[in-house]
Amino acid sequence: MPLSAKPYLRSVAIDPQAQIDPASYPFTIPAVRALGVLEPHPDVTFFVGENGAGKSTVLEAIAVALGMPAEGGTRNVHRAQQDVSPLHRMLKLVKGWKMPRAAYFLRAESLFNVFTYIDQLGPGGPPSLHLKSHGEAFLEVLQDFRRDGLYLLDEPEAALSPNRQLAALALIDKLVKDGCQFIIATHSPILLAYPRARILSFGADGIRDVAYEDTEHYAITRDFLNHYPRRLQQLLDGD
Repeated sequence: MPLSAKPYLRSVAIDPQAQIDPASYPFTIPAVRALGVLEPHPDVTFFVGENGAGKSTVLEAIAVALGMPAEGGTRNVHRAQQDVSPLHRMLKLVKGWKMPRAAYFLRAESLFNVFTYIDQLGPGGPPSLHLKSHGEAFLEVLQDFRRDGLYLLDEPEAALSPNRQLAALALIDKLVKDGCQFIIATHSPILLAYPRARILSFGADGIRDVAYEDTEHYAITRDFLNHYPRRLQQLLDGD
């Protein structure tokens, strides 16, 4: 595959023609209000930030604007979806010259509903993922991703042990080398260590690039593991 085929998604911005009310959700979120022009890395882009910072809101809006279901899955998932913010209708996406061969939105909080939908399609389908553990099912979804694809993952580490997160990291790398592009919202310092990536931090001051070792995820995890007796004492004894 020619290297120029990636990125499949080149930029995301608020359409200048969109009617925006800064007092209405999701523009009450500073990072959404200051979205600017977001340019994903050709390989992997990470969204990081505190809970409520807007990373999942933006990822959801990108997925829906690309024609994927709000609850996750491929474009072939046709079922009633949960209510979403209007952000997807206000985005202007710039795509690459070549369409991805596959696309999938993996949303940790609603993947159960996607598995149920697949089971309800009738006999002849794959074995139910409900028969596997949460983590095994997540990893199987990743293993089924095809080359030359565009994949949006919202907190994929939610069901994965540290060891399985390492396995997921290896799978992501294999898929990147097979022509795939990823945008991932995560809190995992393991996944964030992926070297061919752009890390975008969502916060009260908007969205900014950040190096791996400058993320709170890395700094807090490293500090706790290196000084956990003292940190536990501070947390639990109020010292």
